[in-house]
Amino acid sequence: MYNILVCDDDREIVEAIEIYLSQEGYRILKAYDGIEALGILEKENINLLIIDVMMPRLDGIRATLKIREKNSIPIIILSAKSEDADKILGLNVGADDYVTKPFSPLELVARVKSQLRRYNQFGGSGQGEQEKIYEVGGLKINDDLKEVTVDGEPVKLTPIEYNILLLLMKNQGRVFSIGQIYESIWNEEAIGADNTVAVHIRHIREKIEINPKDPRYLKVVWGVGYKIEKGI
Repeated sequence: MYNILVCDDDREIVEAIEIYLSQEGYRILKAYDGIEALGILEKENINLLIIDVMMPRLDGIRATLKIREKNSIPIIILSAKSEDADKILGLNVGADDYVTKPFSPLELVARVKSQLRRYNQFGGSGQGEQEKIYEVGGLKINDDLKEVTVDGEPVKLTPIEYNILLLLMKNQGRVFSIGQIYESIWNEEAIGADNTVAVHIRHIREKIEINPKDPRYLKVVWGVGYKIEKGI
């Protein structure tokens, strides 16, 4: 059973989310501000967090920043704001997905399932006889161990970042458009996906490149998309 923490100062929204997710067999824990959420995360084994942006004491953005200091669980941000700037802010601080209020409960359930499936794949251990290792230059992914290293040093990626990098590493030299990346990783139609993908690409560069502004591995092909440089 997956444990899902739902954090929103609107108790009716928390109760509604609990009803829909409980029907899917998930165990729901509830918090009503960011401080409560952090306390529960310290005590419980949480598999996914749904958190509102605007809350008293500690809002969702600052709470996500603190959580990402030591935890890579999937985080879905809720907000009544629909502007791209707010969505980018949520992704910038480490959220994996973003749902705008008012939202369809069925859509939220689908996004929860997608994030848990991706996280489970990210955290699972491989059972194959031969390790799945992808390398270029000093960049290496061991997909059985879900480990990324640069020049032998471990790199900590979120599940979304890992899956984007893995897609590109498996296809070194091939250019993927933003739409192709989004549809491959999020498994849904790429509508307005440019900012979402760009934010995650920037985060990956900051973690794997010595100079993210002059990347060695993750290259942009202007007007086309992104690729991992081949044969470095």
